[in-house]
Amino acid sequence: MHIEQHSWHSPRLDRDMAVNVYGHWGQPYIVFPCSRGRYFDYEGMGMVAAIAPFIDSGRIKLFCVDSIDAHSWYDFGVPPAERNSRHEQYDQYITEEVVPFIRSHCNDDRMRIMTNGCSMGAYHAVNFFLRHPDLFAGTIALSGLYRLDRQEFGNNADDLADIYFNSPVSYLPGLSDPWYLNRYRESTIIIGVGQGAWEEAAIEDTRAMDAIFRDKGIGAWVDYWGTDVNHDWPWWYKQMNYFLGRLYG
Repeated sequence: MHIEQHSWHSPRLDRDMAVNVYGHWGQPYIVFPCSRGRYFDYEGMGMVAAIAPFIDSGRIKLFCVDSIDAHSWYDFGVPPAERNSRHEQYDQYITEEVVPFIRSHCNDDRMRIMTNGCSMGAYHAVNFFLRHPDLFAGTIALSGLYRLDRQEFGNNADDLADIYFNSPVSYLPGLSDPWYLNRYRESTIIIGVGQGAWEEAAIEDTRAMDAIFRDKGIGAWVDYWGTDVNHDWPWWYKQMNYFLGRLYG
């Protein structure tokens, strides 16, 4: 497998950030790690090996990025508005630094990129796609939470005003701009979740997203796996292989 590591000092985050690239050709995927995760976790947790046939055959190409979750949504020492501001800096890093890097690497300055992630990475995958459908062609998101007014993030309903535009279950129902909705309807949206251990909150948010997509006429494949399917990597291996197989044969 062709593997590269890249890093640079991000002026938007004022810190060094790294990206691992897996593959030589194919539909590019930006991969967000789990909570507080790193750019090497997808490989370290075994996912790159699990989906290697799709990478080695040139059907997909992964760009695994770093997170700043520990300094944004999981820094409970600062108020929600400040955490949101830090995430907005991360948003600028992804859209204004990583996306141009991916497009240059793929020799296509107009290419739309798929987003992907598990757990907290699924949140990022969905949120980045929904906020920037001109840059992202769709998402494969597994076992995610899609609202920020949760105890998991140290927030409650009183904090929602400060984090609203990064909480998909909150902002998507009120979104009526056809510029966004038409792009969503032309995109590939896959949201999967198990119904086993540690998936209760993810099931709740996945059902909420499912209902919103249906209400807005957005064609999304929302897939509920069985009661034996836990919030864990071995099942995510199986889900990714299943969904990639359906997309790329």
